[in-house]
Amino acid sequence: PSEMYLDRDLAPGQALLRSTNDIRSRGLGPMELRGHRDRPRTMNVTQAIKRRAGGYALFPTQARLRYHFVGYQWGGAYWKVRNPLRFELWRVNSTGKKTELVRTGPKQFYCFRDLVQTNPASTRSPGSAVYPACNQNPRVRNVTLGTSVGWSDIYPSTYDEQWINVTGLRGCFAYVLHLDPGNVLFELNKKNNYSQRTIRLPWSGYARRGC
Repeated sequence: PSEMYLDRDLAPGQALLRSTNDIRSRGLGPMELRGHRDRPRTMNVTQAIKRRAGGYALFPTQARLRYHFVGYQWGGAYWKVRNPLRFELWRVNSTGKKTELVRTGPKQFYCFRDLVQTNPASTRSPGSAVYPACNQNPRVRNVTLGTSVGWSDIYPSTYDEQWINVTGLRGCFAYVLHLDPGNVLFELNKKNNYSQRTIRLPWSGYARRGC
């Protein structure tokens, strides 16, 4: 979590703690999802995993795509992945261990794309973007979303639903970004699916040392 700030304007009387998130692709090959229309506004998802000898192996998943509206200020509606990441707020004890999931954020839908090359030193990282912004055509039958090795899809803290409602909470908490909480995607390493920052509420800025 980064670029955090308290938003009291979106919902009067509520304290919404916003954060930027950065979904990074760090495996041996790209994270590529292929959507196929099966309902009016949703698609099922096949994950395409690059073979060493060339080509792709295709695996059906429980992931879903949805034609999702994010607001005209953010471009309207896009085909996005449902629940690839969840905003979580955990209570922590005196040693910093997470003890209780207190709240989650409202955001459910994300695009996978090559927005920023965040690990250009990787020999597997292409020098230019391969996967573009998410498709905005509501009539399309098939779409491909993905993030190349060494690239990231980043959503700024100012973007739609990038927050957790922390109204009324006091004490020490872990603000957690949990990738693939439903365990529906194939990954080389799932141990790096968590990013967190220890915070104190009510929010008054970053603590110098923990809580």
